[in-house]
Amino acid sequence: MLTLYPEIKPNAQHRLAVESPHELYVEESGNPEGIPVLVVHGGPGGGCEEYQRRFFDAERFRIILMDQRGAGRSTPLAELEGNSTDKLVEDMETVRSFFGVERWLLFGGSWGSTLSLVYAQAYPERVLGLVLRGIFLCRPRDIQWFYQDGASRVFPDYWQEFEEQVPEGERADMVSAYYKKLTSSNELEQIQAAKAWSVWEGRCATLHPNPRVVEHFGHPHVAIALARIECHYFMNEAFLEPNQIVRDAHRLTGIPGIIVHGRYDMVCPLDNALALSKAWPGADLRIIRDAGHSASEPAIVDALLRGVEEVVAKSGKSAS
Repeated sequence: MLTLYPEIKPNAQHRLAVESPHELYVEESGNPEGIPVLVVHGGPGGGCEEYQRRFFDAERFRIILMDQRGAGRSTPLAELEGNSTDKLVEDMETVRSFFGVERWLLFGGSWGSTLSLVYAQAYPERVLGLVLRGIFLCRPRDIQWFYQDGASRVFPDYWQEFEEQVPEGERADMVSAYYKKLTSSNELEQIQAAKAWSVWEGRCATLHPNPRVVEHFGHPHVAIALARIECHYFMNEAFLEPNQIVRDAHRLTGIPGIIVHGRYDMVCPLDNALALSKAWPGADLRIIRDAGHSASEPAIVDALLRGVEEVVAKSGKSAS
């Protein structure tokens, strides 16, 4: 089974001013002349993590990490103003132009798969290939599954703690109820709700309990951005038209893709990946039998590393 490449440090870190008040954190590592790859993080609002550089051979890839609006080291943290899917797509174009990249590989999981797909459908000529994990189509039923009725029946003990933040009379619409708390002027109420929202996701993300994942999701800096921005997007149906990603899958024709999805993914169930693969025949779907949602699970890591090499080979881009 393949494991992550050794740890590396960025060659350069940058701050890019986009639409006010937003400023993006972007970095590059690896080979400046290598195959360009953009890591598209999840959430929305999750931010990039250092280990994500390690999915690529630093001698052959130019590895670009970007924290989306309001996430990670981008500022202002957890900012909702001007934060929408179309703005993030245009930010990706800004980053591509900044680095002088003509075409790049997109590597994204969960919400990162959503955003990668929307970008590729808008700018197919800019995409060498797609390596996607934990497909999230952001349909109303996908949001309902995780935040209203679905995962709640698989993890009723975890759900009980998530639900306790909301008065009984408001539990018929948990996203709306949390949105009130996450946009409250009471900072303590905000952070309590954010931690509960984020920890619920972290607890459900792995096939086997992983305290390190839960601890990461529960960190106040991570939780406030993840919870506020996710809830903002879900209140607005992810700023997408109904079934937009599957509807526009024909725009991906000619783009090689690998879809990696854990069979026991309780955050984004497997039917997301199956619907996408049916609409996008050019992609290979890899169902990982002993994994959930997280990119850190060993079998998912192995499949993603193999997927990168396969997509590069199919793209015709030399990785030597």
